[in-house]
Amino acid sequence: MSNTIYQEVKVFAPATVANVSVGFDVLGFAIDRPGDEIVARRIDGQQGLSIKIITGTGDKKLPYTIEKNTAGYAAAQLLRHLGQEALGIELEIHKKMPFGSGMGSSAASAAGAVVAVNELLGAPLSRESLLYFAVEGEQVADGAFHADNVGPSLLGGILLIRSNQDLDVHRLPVPEGLQIAVVHPEIEILTKDARAVLGDQVALSTAIAQSGNLASFVAALFTNDLMLLSRSLQDVMVEPQRKQLIKGFDDVQSAALKSGALGCGISGAGPSIFCLCDSGYLAQSAGQAMQQAFASHSIESQLYVSPINQQGVIVLSKS
Repeated sequence: MSNTIYQEVKVFAPATVANVSVGFDVLGFAIDRPGDEIVARRIDGQQGLSIKIITGTGDKKLPYTIEKNTAGYAAAQLLRHLGQEALGIELEIHKKMPFGSGMGSSAASAAGAVVAVNELLGAPLSRESLLYFAVEGEQVADGAFHADNVGPSLLGGILLIRSNQDLDVHRLPVPEGLQIAVVHPEIEILTKDARAVLGDQVALSTAIAQSGNLASFVAALFTNDLMLLSRSLQDVMVEPQRKQLIKGFDDVQSAALKSGALGCGISGAGPSIFCLCDSGYLAQSAGQAMQQAFASHSIESQLYVSPINQQGVIVLSKS
């Protein structure tokens, strides 16, 4: 705890890739950009929390009502826990990533909000202790209590969530040279819709194959074995059900793999598609090939190339 009380704090919360093909709801990592900027400001004479402004991609879609906004609800739950719910605080939410992108947009807002408010009050809680409130905030958006986006955005790195219910979260090592390309096509898929296409039954053979891929993916991270990592990045459980929502998916995945990517899959709920590569040059090349594949289906897209973001939410300014 810093004990310094601030009037205004501005933070940046990064985008994330959840599931990572083999870890549905239990794996995720952060990337450098895009992301959201959140400002928390003390307001004398105001009672409670309010949202002053929402700009960017969510300005016309996101609610200003605290109980219905991921950032607002996360911050409100934190303030309630600290016994400071009557404190006058306003939030600014500057959305700098696509809405419904599969890159953890709602998670970034929730993670950024709890860090900004916590810093405003002198950082009474650790980053790890903030996770619960951020996950509660994101639950407002998709109805599920899971940390595979919120955790990496808040804490950075590659995270394994052994149990979402208990928030038993563990940081995994990042192999040297690992780079990410994420391509976001001009398609919108809401998480709740992407969850709706999933069946509630999994064949035993599918469960065994997916378990093997997840286990060997984690082993590859610890042993820095990129060839094992490449063999492991095969989603036999969720991708076959969800790829129908993304026009041209098979062509985009094929383009990435032909360009030398270690593996390629759906980022979170989609429609963004990620690939892992062993160099920045290959990530750029594979990303551009993925964009060309989308273009062949008359779909425009944005490309983001990044290493694994190890920092999570960063404080941009305090005053």
